[in-house]
Amino acid sequence: MDSYGHSLMLIAIMAGITMLLRFLPFFLFSRKTPELVLYLGRVLPYSVIALLVVYCLRGTDLAGSTHGLPEMISVLAVLLLHKWRHNTLLSVLGGTFCYMLLVQSVFG
Repeated sequence: MDSYGHSLMLIAIMAGITMLLRFLPFFLFSRKTPELVLYLGRVLPYSVIALLVVYCLRGTDLAGSTHGLPEMISVLAVLLLHKWRHNTLLSVLGGTFCYMLLVQSVFG
């Protein structure tokens, strides 16, 4: 089998597995969704966001020359943008822009 056919077969297998994982809950819980799944659906988004915040701020050097000010100002910008517009994309892009501006211009 040539590399083109091999690549197509791999893509088809990955697409099939992805579709199976996406559709499986609908087949398993066709009548009533278990309480545990409903609970996880309410709790996990906040847990994931908390983990992402910890992951993003893990390398912040509070004892360094900037004392973590660019990071904290950018976190505040994200919070304010999200409170103002309730738009996740705007919040993430605005926070990223704010951080890059601060690191490269103000604190650089």
